[in-house]
Order: sequence, then C-alpha cells, then structure tokens
Amino acid sequence: MIPEELYKRRKNHNNTPPSVILLITNFIIVALLIQAFTGCNRINNFFWIVVGVLALYNAYTIRRNREEYNRLNIIIYVLSIAFMVFLFFHFDSQPHNC
Repeated sequence: MIPEELYKRRKNHNNTPPSVILLITNFIIVALLIQAFTGCNRINNFFWIVVGVLALYNAYTIRRNREEYNRLNIIIYVLSIAFMVFLFFHFDSQPHNC
C-alpha cells in the first residue's frame, strides 16, 4: 500500500476554482446557443431564455463563492463577458447558408 504522506487525495478531486468552472461553463453554453439558435433572419426566443437563466446562474455562483472573487477575477470575468458579446455579434453577422 502507498503511505498516506506520499499520495494524499485531493478534497475535490481536481481542485479547479469555481471562477474557472464558471467561465468554462459560460463559454460552452454561449457557443452552443449561438450555433443552435441564431438563424438567418432572427434569433430564437429560447436563446434569450437560456441567456437569462445563465445570468441567474452566474449571479448565484458569484454570490455563493464571494470570497473567491478578488479584483483580478472580477476583471477576468468582465472581460470574458465582453468577449462573449463580441462572439455573438461576430458570428451573428457572418453569412449563413440559407
């Protein structure tokens, strides 16, 4: 058997910070939503519903992990939101095969 001092199991298995998990979740969901629910002429209403639910999830996660979000993490979070808005307008303005 392996001694406890040599191999100590981590508490959350991978110890990924909640702020990083939130950013990854946001990018994956927004990318899938843009691909699936933005069309040639209009944006599906389901897109806006899911974006609203995602905003509520973000507020809940940030409030739950308030001690995690220092000044640097808040700046990174705001920049990621701005980048997702840029991606939305960039991919929405691309010509579709209609």
